Amino acid sequence: MTNPRIGALVVGQSPRPEIEAEIRALADGPVDLDLRGALDGLSRAEIDAIPPESDADTLFTRLPNGDGVTISKRHVVAHGTAQLEALAAAGYDVTMVMCTGDFPDWIGKYQVLFPSRTLNAMVRGCLAEGRLGVFTPLAEQCAKSRARWRQAGYEAEVVALSPNAGDAEVRAAAESLRPHRPELLVLDCMSYTRETKRIVRDVLKVPAILAVSSAVRTALELVS
Repeated sequence: MTNPRIGALVVGQSPRPEIEAEIRALADGPVDLDLRGALDGLSRAEIDAIPPESDADTLFTRLPNGDGVTISKRHVVAHGTAQLEALAAAGYDVTMVMCTGDFPDWIGKYQVLFPSRTLNAMVRGCLAEGRLGVFTPLAEQCAKSRARWRQAGYEAEVVALSPNAGDAEVRAAAESLRPHRPELLVLDCMSYTRETKRIVRDVLKVPAILAVSSAVRTALELVS
């Protein structure tokens, strides 16, 4: 049996060791992985020169050196389309866009998995209706995220939590959701880790869904 062949596009730059490690850990065996970045080839100065133009244009990513930065979704699409086209054409068993944001310029055009869809489906499968506690990286993203989950029929409360936050900040963010009494927690960014998930789940004593592992598990289901 051949190893699963997976293509992945992060919205920032490659390499992303923590995402590669998550994929390989969940695969529990050899994986042929081609992970690329939408902004590969750009210098840090060039990345800093393409800030978001509005809250709706705002994405968070972690750079290979671990820095967390805000970037423009419009520029991610402009720079990343060629990379995505190359991955989609390479004949991998499955290809993923490693971001939970919406990409109308890409969805329906390429045969790839979008974590926004897999995450939504997993949340719906676990909780048909009720109270969600959602973590998103930036304060600028909270209103859009809250509207998205409420439109899906949930009583959603959203708090900003940087994926680079320390343990004390993670606990404080989780505690801020306690008055909402969430029935399910959603870590709505691919840069959150299993350690972040563990902390918020332990603080609030409710189940939690991590975006990166939900997407990777879906991809592996298709190829293994």
